[in-house]
Amino acid sequence: MRARNLALVLGAVGARGSVTRAALAEMTGLTKTTVSKLVGDLIEGGLVVETGAVRDGERGRPGVEIRISGQHVAALGLEINVDYLAVCVVDLARTVRLRRTQAVDNRAAPPVDVIAQLGDLAAAVVDEAVEKGLRVVGGVLAVPGPVDMTSGVVHNAPNLGWRDVPLASLLRFPFPVRVENEANLAALGELWFGSGLPDFLHVSGEIGIGAGLVVRGRLFRGAHGFAGELGHVVVSPAGPPCRCGGRGCLEQYAGQDALLTAARAAPFRRAALDRRVADTPPTSGYLSAGIPQKNAAETPVAAQEKTPGSSGATQAGATQAGATQAGATQAGATHRRPAETPVAGQKDAPETPGAAQEKMAETPGAIHKRPAETPGAAQEKPAETPGAVSATIPLEMLLPAQQGVSWMLSRLREGDEKARAACERAAWALGVALSSAVNLVDPDAIVLGGIYAPLFPWIGHMVTDTMKARLGQMRGAVPPVVVSRLGAEAAALGAAGQVIEQVMADPAALLHS
Repeated sequence: MRARNLALVLGAVGARGSVTRAALAEMTGLTKTTVSKLVGDLIEGGLVVETGAVRDGERGRPGVEIRISGQHVAALGLEINVDYLAVCVVDLARTVRLRRTQAVDNRAAPPVDVIAQLGDLAAAVVDEAVEKGLRVVGGVLAVPGPVDMTSGVVHNAPNLGWRDVPLASLLRFPFPVRVENEANLAALGELWFGSGLPDFLHVSGEIGIGAGLVVRGRLFRGAHGFAGELGHVVVSPAGPPCRCGGRGCLEQYAGQDALLTAARAAPFRRAALDRRVADTPPTSGYLSAGIPQKNAAETPVAAQEKTPGSSGATQAGATQAGATQAGATQAGATHRRPAETPVAGQKDAPETPGAAQEKMAETPGAIHKRPAETPGAAQEKPAETPGAVSATIPLEMLLPAQQGVSWMLSRLREGDEKARAACERAAWALGVALSSAVNLVDPDAIVLGGIYAPLFPWIGHMVTDTMKARLGQMRGAVPPVVVSRLGAEAAALGAAGQVIEQVMADPAALLHS
């Protein structure tokens, strides 16, 4: 009974922000004596703090307001992604106190080595948190692949090259740490630290693509916890092979590697893309990769992949991006800090609550305040002469180190036709996959995060237009497509947020430890 009442009082304080003992008694139905005892226990445990006297009414003694304390208890959010490791510390008041990101090539790296490196990064951050007077009580690790929530086994993380890895058993921390799918955690991060929408589908674009579905403020996991593998929705059955074992998956068109590789290939013509959106087979103006007319009846992207050299170029780019990770790793890491974008600012934001939130809030507005740099401006440039894509991309043509998505952004702002075409191709594929998702789960909104946040001005309209073309006969309007203000930080924040939610739901467990 006491444990339930502690959770009831702490939840009421969290919901109201600040509240007196008298108001807590009224809200919870508990006696004032019981509330005072419970509040005393929560203060002693460092979970709440008294803020000052206030007068509830015109008569009687003033009450003392209680609020959640951010000075003592904190949570650790961890993330392993293909080309970086990330750690953040969030206090119980949901303020980000510390965040660190390390660029590293995790493709096909032994899990034990990755965990060791992550452990070193986390240990340094936890030590720093302790110096600030914080007690880290638990953590959650985000990984890009389906996770068995009971055993902590990562069943298949194709972009890491991991299969059936007992990741939870490899973790060595002085507090409990669970393992969870990064796309699910990114959705929760958006729920708790971002838009706060109660019903939405969050799409996290990195080298892989994942999605998390939030319904009425709760994450939908599916029967076995594997829901949300949007990156492996088939866009073109005859498309390039995917690391998951299938062909033509969304990741092969809209993942980070695919985007950066396509930006170096010959662009396709806008007219051909417009026909794609309308879902009518093109009869002229084929993709400038040199599609033979006999393939006109095929799905446009499928036809492109059958072009001699085209599929090879796509696969070669992905393969070489993995083999020459000096470029691809730091390219991926750079997208965490893209030059001149609001998302970049988050990484160097002052570690104070106000400053951190202000940086996050700048993202949507800043993105939409660049009308001169939108895809429309770039479209005024004439399309380049069609030409066949080379079967292989020379190493010197791969993106140099420390460029990645920030390089892509700079090319887009300069009106580069190849970069714009790569974004349109990715956005079209994303729109196709999301159309299927909308038909299946009917989300109230779609939130684009990860690398799609800084790229939103060049992909947002195409994603929406493609969905309208495909869904127009089924519904009067498609869900709004909006940009996440968290970008690539969403998963680590969601991971820390899960620990906070656990403390709020069962404070007695923490007080007894």
